[in-house]
Amino acid sequence: MTVLTRRRFLSITAASAALPAMAATPLTATWRGNAMGAKVSMKLAGLSQEAAAPIFHAVEAELSRLEGIFSLYRTESQLSQLNREGILHVPAPELLQVLSLSDRLNTASNGAFDPTIQTLWMATARGETGKDLDAARKLVGWQEVQFDTSAARLSKPGQALTLNGIAQGYITDRIAALLKRHQLQNVLLDMGEVAALGQSNTGVWSVGIAAPDGAIVKRLQMQDRALATSAPMGTPLGSAGHILSPQGQGTQRALVSVSADQAAVADGLSTTLCLLDEEAGASLVASFPNAKVEVSV
Repeated sequence: MTVLTRRRFLSITAASAALPAMAATPLTATWRGNAMGAKVSMKLAGLSQEAAAPIFHAVEAELSRLEGIFSLYRTESQLSQLNREGILHVPAPELLQVLSLSDRLNTASNGAFDPTIQTLWMATARGETGKDLDAARKLVGWQEVQFDTSAARLSKPGQALTLNGIAQGYITDRIAALLKRHQLQNVLLDMGEVAALGQSNTGVWSVGIAAPDGAIVKRLQMQDRALATSAPMGTPLGSAGHILSPQGQGTQRALVSVSADQAAVADGLSTTLCLLDEEAGASLVASFPNAKVEVSV
């Protein structure tokens, strides 16, 4: 699993549904702000600044609301409360959806995708060794997590979750859905994970897959599809990458990029595939119809 790398820049580009996909777009509304620990830029083609203002406000509010569920940096978030207290009464539907997808990924990957890695990740980041690291390793175990509409529970004292290997994609999906509800059907979101809906004004969206050094390793033509890329050394954890197995071991791949119908699925798969060999990875991807490995090195 991975701790969230705070993105330096998130971008959202969209065009009004009333605007033909191939038409010139002289009218563009722009908004810049901060969300999810990063700078955010939104450009809405075919709308005036005044007409776009309610959409900008809705996106900003939704990002803040979702951070209030999934953030490890906000002490009042639902995830932080669960980690601190070991129980969260009446979890948000969005949290339950992500926990359910996490459960599916855990099963399909034979335990490689495990959100209970958080305590071990923190111990590793602090440079702990010996008994302290062993104690943190014993807190890893997705089977100890219970959740339903009444409550989410962590069975072991000191256990904690991170959903950063999947929540970024889930949030991308939610913002894409919000923009569609506002009649914006041609949308490109880059929120760490990418969602490409409809078309740009010159055709399907062109999306580049970048290595940690910024070099583009592949370009894709995308329409109504999501893309997620994981690179363990993009955020070093000592001499290793920031993605750890449930046993605290490092990764088997340097870069994995996956496309899928949903950004949450692509996000979870790209994270997990970094931990698996080719055979196990192929079996995992086969469990998710319409998912495809675009880059694996």
